Amino acid sequence: MIGGLRSADADSSNLTLNMMYKASMIFFLAALVSLASFAQESSSFRLPPQEIIDLVEAPGTPSVSIAPNHSVIAFIENPGNPFLEDLAREELRLAGIRIDPLTNGPAAASYGTNITFTDLEGKNERIVQGLPKTPRIRNMRWSPDSRHIAFTHTVEAGIELWVIDVAHARARKLTSRQVNDVMGNALSWLSDSKTILFTAVPETRGEVPVRPLVAGGPIIQENLGRRAAVRTYQDMISDPYDEDLFEYYAQSQLIEVDLDGNEKLIGAPSVMWYFNVSPDARYILVNQIQKPYSYIVPFTRFPQTLEVLNRQGERVYMVADVPVSDDLPQGFGATREGPRSVQWRNDAPATLFWVEALDGGDPANEVEYRDQLYFLQAPFTAQPTESVTLELRYGGITWGMDDYALVYESWRRTRRTVTSSFNPGQVQPEKSVIFDRSFEDRYNDPGRFQTASNEYGQSVLLTDRRQRKLFLTGAGASPEGNRPFVDEFDIRTGETNRLWRSEAPFYEFVVEIIDVNRPSVITRRESNDMAPNYFMRDLRRNRLTQITHLPDPFEALQELQSEMVHYTREDGISLDGTLYLPAGYNKETDGPLPTMLWAYPREFKSADAAGQVSGSPYTYTRVGATSPVLLATQGYAVLNNASFPIVGEDDKEPNDTFVEQLVASAEAAINFLVEKGVTDRERVAVSGHSYGAFMTANLLAHSDLFAAGIARSGAYNRSLTPFGFQGEERTYWDAPEVYHHMSPFTYAHQIETPMLIIHGADDNNSGTFPMQSERLYDAMRGHGATVRLVMLPHEGHGYRARESALHMHWEWLEWLDRYVKNKEN
Repeated sequence: MIGGLRSADADSSNLTLNMMYKASMIFFLAALVSLASFAQESSSFRLPPQEIIDLVEAPGTPSVSIAPNHSVIAFIENPGNPFLEDLAREELRLAGIRIDPLTNGPAAASYGTNITFTDLEGKNERIVQGLPKTPRIRNMRWSPDSRHIAFTHTVEAGIELWVIDVAHARARKLTSRQVNDVMGNALSWLSDSKTILFTAVPETRGEVPVRPLVAGGPIIQENLGRRAAVRTYQDMISDPYDEDLFEYYAQSQLIEVDLDGNEKLIGAPSVMWYFNVSPDARYILVNQIQKPYSYIVPFTRFPQTLEVLNRQGERVYMVADVPVSDDLPQGFGATREGPRSVQWRNDAPATLFWVEALDGGDPANEVEYRDQLYFLQAPFTAQPTESVTLELRYGGITWGMDDYALVYESWRRTRRTVTSSFNPGQVQPEKSVIFDRSFEDRYNDPGRFQTASNEYGQSVLLTDRRQRKLFLTGAGASPEGNRPFVDEFDIRTGETNRLWRSEAPFYEFVVEIIDVNRPSVITRRESNDMAPNYFMRDLRRNRLTQITHLPDPFEALQELQSEMVHYTREDGISLDGTLYLPAGYNKETDGPLPTMLWAYPREFKSADAAGQVSGSPYTYTRVGATSPVLLATQGYAVLNNASFPIVGEDDKEPNDTFVEQLVASAEAAINFLVEKGVTDRERVAVSGHSYGAFMTANLLAHSDLFAAGIARSGAYNRSLTPFGFQGEERTYWDAPEVYHHMSPFTYAHQIETPMLIIHGADDNNSGTFPMQSERLYDAMRGHGATVRLVMLPHEGHGYRARESALHMHWEWLEWLDRYVKNKEN
């Protein structure tokens, strides 16, 4: 051993192509192992202790939505975890999306179940009447005048369009037509606050296509010398029948309906990705997906046309005819040529804007400017006007006044991000840089400029009445933890002035700025012993008024001991995490505990940024249904969200020393906990989800630090994601030694620590195919490892069903009690 790293791995030069070949054969060798060594269980879902059941089944916290005119707050009730039968409905997996064919909407969608209104002081509570018997509320949209809310209600075999009269707190169904929500952009208010535009299921679309009993021919894909390297995607179209199904369910009819239910069809049915109405409501920008459909990229990169229609559905301008985008250059800064990010200016009646690449979309090209911004004003008969040029890749615009807007640009390779102001009324205006910084540097993050609704109901920069000051809110990362803030920014001088900052022993962040002239904000406030609630804060008088008195569904967790802890890695990088200990634990009398280390690695180009503190020491303990923190109720210490930075400064890439840095971070955490007297060094487990599962398997393959490991929904063989993964830009062929050295599958024969592998059987996350867990299990089994594979039916990348969450906790406890807590037995 060299530190915690196995000496066999200390010299990466030992990894040869011969080893790589042998590793790739593990799966085939596993098939030769005697069936006597293979055990398979067929069992029902199991339940953990009642303490955990009660916490998993705790009611959800209401969501909050504030009216544009700040007159009303809507509280939307959220159900707890769905039952497995909700996830087991038939779903279609096409073009990168999952479709519920009965509803013509997204599969396994989340929804609200009730809506309550109050005023800004939390008074005058009104429960919305007239809602359907079993509401399934999605796509809530306030009208620009705040007098109505449109929403969709999902029934057994369709999606309905409803509207709420806010003043009377009464809901009603607006039309008998079925909404098509497959593409996720189902409805929008027009600026008159009386009309809604929505996508409907075409009444003339006919019967569902039926798969032919006999194929009409082979499925052929061909590439004739064109470079088309794409990352690994799930749920792609795979044959002509899939194409027919996608077109059938994605096709929609654009319809205009007023509050009296009067309808007008706009244009013909099409496979419409999205539509945007111009602020003056005279034109509609429509993105329509075209054939041929690709079998290797999702629908967002299919051929598409962007055109402007009038309210009669007639084309008045063709913005772009975009070919399939399956041949982008390599790298995170890569993009396609031609118009992209086509939208309406929020501060003008009907002006289009878009950007085009000046570097061919290739980040490898050395050029002075990367992107060019263009404008085109209605009636779209003139030539597009050039606006600002950008040195980095375009990242968005926040519109303000006629002569003032903000543009954002960034470059991932250098972690640089720039915010500038410019005058959109000028041709080729100069930019004035406001912030130029590293986006990794959380301590110097200036926050986000706040917006408000204008006369069109569009978001524009929030200013004071003289339009001289803007306003920023941010997380306020600091060595003491996050301390959210509100700042004002002087447009003339470029200086900022702090109006408010969260103070210990509370964690409080701004939900919305209500008034800037008599400064007041709505915040969410909590502390270690006070559950989160919403407050109105008068910034000038420093006066706080509580709006809500929400019940605490996690009261049992408050008996746990928790603290934010800080420690240092051997290379000097500062690390942190939140330590949870069982209720009533005393290290002097109870001794060191079995411990769970939960983490997710993150990449940095700066060691200083990697060592910055994240989170707050003053938050209330609230957890999700699958949180490892629940283990603290069963006698375990839990170091949650432990820092695992992967750093590559200057010309070094973070992943070149991925394994070594993982082991160093794990060693630092264990050493700290042992020295603190709360952890038994011989009884430590490691776990993580997704990239955290990848981390877990690597730690078990390359160190002897842990008594057990639990990996959830990970990817373990990087040759199956050959064109990049996570933050890795290089391909498998650019850096084969990195891909293999980072792949725990390569070293499955070295994993001697007991390992529990859990995966959603229907995982839809890019790269984390369920096969990844199955193959790692096969490889470990073939080498006689202690390993268990649990595939959760009907689950995607995260685990949502009540049955799945509870069974997962049962698996955790069974595994940890056996191999960690009671290791000596």
